[in-house]
Amino acid sequence: QVRLVESGGGLVQAGGSLRLSCAASGSTFSTYVMGWFRQAPGKEREFVATTSSAIGTYYADSVKGRFTISRDNGKNTVYLQMNSLKPEDTANYYCAADPPPLSYGDYRRPSAYDYWGQGTQVTVSS
Repeated sequence: QVRLVESGGGLVQAGGSLRLSCAASGSTFSTYVMGWFRQAPGKEREFVATTSSAIGTYYADSVKGRFTISRDNGKNTVYLQMNSLKPEDTANYYCAADPPPLSYGDYRRPSAYDYWGQGTQVTVSS
């Protein structure tokens, strides 16, 4: 069982920045595939970014160049640095984990991940 706890959400003006954090339990965090997804009201959960040493780092086209996913394996934490925020980035942001044995599924899809956090709300005002 892997527990994920997100933090760092809030209200920010368009053009501003936020950094989300996701703290994970487990002694083999460095081997997890970690992803960030977001879900706006009335919409499906949407891929944002994913990273691991096994698969590399990937971003959704909508956030490429503005968002950066990173991880500190010593702290069992993955981050999402969000810059140049837009009102359309408003959503509940979730982190997700795929611990070993890895699914090697499509990590842009929620089904590839076994564990999810509760989410943190990001609201970008225009």
